Amino acid sequence: MHPQTTGRWTPAALSADLAAGTAMPASLTDKTIALWRSASGRLTASDDRCPHRGMRLSHGFVRGEALSCIYHGWRYGQDGQCLRIPAHPDLTPPKTIRVETYPVIEQDGIIWIADGEDAGAPPPLNGLMPLRSLNVSAGIAAIELAADAKADADGVVRPSDDAFCLLLAPQGKTATLIHVLVFADATPPQRIAASRQAETLRRKAEAASNQGAGS
Repeated sequence: MHPQTTGRWTPAALSADLAAGTAMPASLTDKTIALWRSASGRLTASDDRCPHRGMRLSHGFVRGEALSCIYHGWRYGQDGQCLRIPAHPDLTPPKTIRVETYPVIEQDGIIWIADGEDAGAPPPLNGLMPLRSLNVSAGIAAIELAADAKADADGVVRPSDDAFCLLLAPQGKTATLIHVLVFADATPPQRIAASRQAETLRRKAEAASNQGAGS
């Protein structure tokens, strides 16, 4: 069974897609996560709902080493604790106002999020590097069918032509985030070819899913 389906490490995003001082939404299969990088480069992953009015924190603004909700500006630290409520500037927010945070690791150009403290370590990519990410409207079985290859224990699919690999992050039964991986010494033409092949594979997987194959 793939680690990504057990509630352990999920390859949520590429490091290159999250600059310092920005936030973005990510997924842990059945929940949305606010993933953000502080001004100093530290990563935080938390629940994506502000406890105040439920606004998505991934739509918020990173201010230094904290994340501010876009709605009323409630500010949260890297431990999930509310640090400031602008409407009550003299109030020290109680410890009960916080958002749940998750273990997050940056490794081999991938940002990994874990649902649980005993997740161990993410699998190494062993000479591979991320090229790009693609959202696919198909489940893992349809992607495996399109690639004519099965995912290994680390959730990596290696198509038969071996020009690229796919690191899978399920987003539900009929959606998958795939990270396209190439060898670290791949030339620019090889990288372009791998990107085009991955697009073709996505279309094949979505067509198979729409026809009910791989379900």
